[in-house]
Parts: sequence; C-alpha cells; structure tokens
Amino acid sequence: MQGTNPILEKEYLADGAVAISRIVKPGTNEDDAAQATAVSEKFLGVAQHAAADNERVRIMEMGITEVEFGGTIDYGDPLTSDAAGKAVVAAPAAGVNNNIIGFSRTGGVSGDIGTALLAPGRIQG
Repeated sequence: MQGTNPILEKEYLADGAVAISRIVKPGTNEDDAAQATAVSEKFLGVAQHAAADNERVRIMEMGITEVEFGGTIDYGDPLTSDAAGKAVVAAPAAGVNNNIIGFSRTGGVSGDIGTALLAPGRIQG
C-alpha cells in the first residue's frame, strides 16, 4: 500500500451512516455529507472514518487516500462510485457522462482497500 497524503480535509455532519474509505457526496444541507450511491452524483471526497447519522465525519477532499474497491481496478483507472460508495472504474457508454472522484494509485479487486489520487471531475464515453 502506498499510504496516504492528505492535502485538504474538511469535517461535515453525516447525513445517514457513512462507512470508512467510502466515497461521499453533498448531503441535504450545505454542511452535510452522505455516502455516494451513483455515478451521476457530485462527489466531495472520501470518508476518513466511519460515522453514524448526525455525527461529525472527516472527508479528504484533496490528496491521496485509501478507498474501498467495489470491483476490479487497475493502476490509473478513473474512479466513480457504486451504489454503496465503493470505488469502481468509470466506464461510461458513448455520449454518457460519469462523475469521477479521481484515479487509482493501486490495483485490486472488490473488497480491497486501495489508494486513489483525488481529482473530482467528469468524463464522457
């Protein structure tokens, strides 16, 4: 494992339960973060610890962080979220957009904890 390199972390209020190393999106309110559930969502970053609903949770927004994989991933793959906030390869169909959280810095399979360089954006197939 390459380890982490935090550049920017921010604390939010968990909007529902948030698991460690999962991708998060903006919650209901401006200072809330919820676990991501779809490629179409705008992502905030990755949870640095688990939090229950209405607890404070630290989110890494920039840097290299650990993220849980939800499928087979190779080094350098663009990463998006599955329905459980796990990182999966962004592979949109032609003309379709996927929001991404960044790029994999390690390879692995579903259930592995890998690392990702956070660089939120959007790619089109």
